[in-house]
Amino acid sequence: MSLLVWTMMAIAVWHFTVFVPDRFWGGIVGAFVASIIGAIVFGLIVAGFSIPGDSETNIAQALIAIPGSALGLAACYAYGVRTETAS
Repeated sequence: MSLLVWTMMAIAVWHFTVFVPDRFWGGIVGAFVASIIGAIVFGLIVAGFSIPGDSETNIAQALIAIPGSALGLAACYAYGVRTETAS
């Protein structure tokens, strides 16, 4: 269940990318994928590489996904800017 919460929070954070210039690697779809992967990987790291079940899913699981999603978006943006200036 926490995996679903992490994914939904990543999508919610991804919606704020409309306020940033589109320099993400892969465009808006690349930002979408990076946001979801970042939230899931960060959530797994915090949870000790296990997915918490229904009884362990609470508001903290939703808050865990926000920094992971932001890190994924930042990495995607930085790589996009780097490849844009290189070409």
